[in-house]
Amino acid sequence: MSSTTNPLANLFGRSPFKPLQQHMTAAADCARLVVPLLEALCDEDQARVETIKEEIFQHEAKADSIKNELRAHLPKSLLMPVDRRDLLEVLQMQDSVADTTQDIAGLLVERHMEVPEVMKEPLLVLARRCVDTCDQAAKIIAETDELLEMGFRGRGATRVEEMADALNLIEDETDLLGIELTRLLFRHEDEIKPVSVMFWYQLIQWIGDIADYSEKVGDRLRLLIAR
Repeated sequence: MSSTTNPLANLFGRSPFKPLQQHMTAAADCARLVVPLLEALCDEDQARVETIKEEIFQHEAKADSIKNELRAHLPKSLLMPVDRRDLLEVLQMQDSVADTTQDIAGLLVERHMEVPEVMKEPLLVLARRCVDTCDQAAKIIAETDELLEMGFRGRGATRVEEMADALNLIEDETDLLGIELTRLLFRHEDEIKPVSVMFWYQLIQWIGDIADYSEKVGDRLRLLIAR
């Protein structure tokens, strides 16, 4: 059966990591839109917020489609040094990046949020650094082809471990930025409606979750190498 008629061949190509890479690309495309989304919110441009929300939802739908295809067609046993469950765990962490981004965009459209002036810059700084973690995770996933060729050993494995270490450091920064922003929110909570304080606290947590799930992508891949 040719690759054009074999759905497995079309899905996996030359590597079972191809759809995983495609899924990470779609998830990262979601996350990268968080910064312009929040910039539009800071500028009180609700029309642009809604436009970007639609873009995020499109990328998330693409990620879901790839995820569903991968789950449906991934063989029960893989002829490579990777456990099927480990691969699916990486996929789940990537999917959480896309889902969290969708949650952020959905909330900002469903509920009109005014950004307190004092929070605007630190909010954008946090978002940009969280996107950096996602970009770093995407770079790590892009290395999986070479890892597979080398049997998850050698120079490629060392490079991935170093990239995962760098990812951990970036995520640590996002933790500190998130804590600082939360403290800032609570210092000014008397100036903000109580319900808005609750929603802002949730949004800060979700933005930080993008970095957290991205870090877990790197950590899961590091585990693959260790095994």
